[in-house]
Amino acid sequence: MPTDWCLEGWRGLDEGTCYFVPAAGALRAPRRLLVYLPGIVPPTPRSPQKEKVQRIVAAAVARAGAVALLPRGRRGIGPSGAKDWWAWPTSAGDHATYAADMVAEWSAARTRLEATLGRFERVYLAGSSSGAYFLTALALTGAVEVDGYAATSGGATGLAGSRAAGASKRPFYVGYASGDPTHGGPKSLGAFLTSAGWPARVVEHAGGHGAREVYLDEAFAFWDAFARDAGP
Repeated sequence: MPTDWCLEGWRGLDEGTCYFVPAAGALRAPRRLLVYLPGIVPPTPRSPQKEKVQRIVAAAVARAGAVALLPRGRRGIGPSGAKDWWAWPTSAGDHATYAADMVAEWSAARTRLEATLGRFERVYLAGSSSGAYFLTALALTGAVEVDGYAATSGGATGLAGSRAAGASKRPFYVGYASGDPTHGGPKSLGAFLTSAGWPARVVEHAGGHGAREVYLDEAFAFWDAFARDAGP
C-alpha cells in the first residue's frame, strides 16, 4: 500500500511497515526474514536518516538472499531535541507501555507477509542506535523468540541484564565503531553476553555512529555459521 515510510525499492505492507524482497531468483534457502529496527527518524517523507538505513538494509539483505521487514516505531517517545521523531521505547516506562504491542505488530506483519511470500524458516531481529537498545532489552528479557539478534551502534545490558537468565540464548552479533561516542554500551553488552554463555560475536570497526552494511554482512555470516554448526 502507498506510504511515505517506504522509499524506492521497498513496498508498503501497511502504513507503518515496509518490506524489501531481492530480485527474482535471489532468495536463498533456508528462507530468512530480517526484522530491522532503525535509529530515530524524523517524520518527513524523505530524510538522510531514512534514506541511509533503507539503502543499507536493502543492499545487505540482497547479498544475503533474505527478505527485510522495516517497522517505524512510535512518535512522541524520542530523545530530547527529537521528541516527535519515529523512535523506540528505551526508557523503562515507555518499554512497559509500548513493547508488547510493538512485538505483536511485527508478528502480525510477518504473518501477512508469509501469506504472500511463503513461510520463513528463520527470523532474525537487528537494529541500529535506538533500535539496537530496544531489541537488546527484548532479547535479554525473553520478550521475543527469534533465531538470532544483531545490535549495531547501540545496545546495553541496563536493567534487562538482571533478567537475562531466563531468556533463550540465541546467536547475538554486536557491532560498533571505535570512534562512536556511545561505543561503551555495545562493548559492555558484548562482554556480558560472552560471560553469560550466549553465542556471541563482537566486532569493532573504525569510524563513527550509525548503520552500516558491514554489520549486517557479518551478522548474517555469523547466524549462518551458527545454524550450520548446530545441525538439523
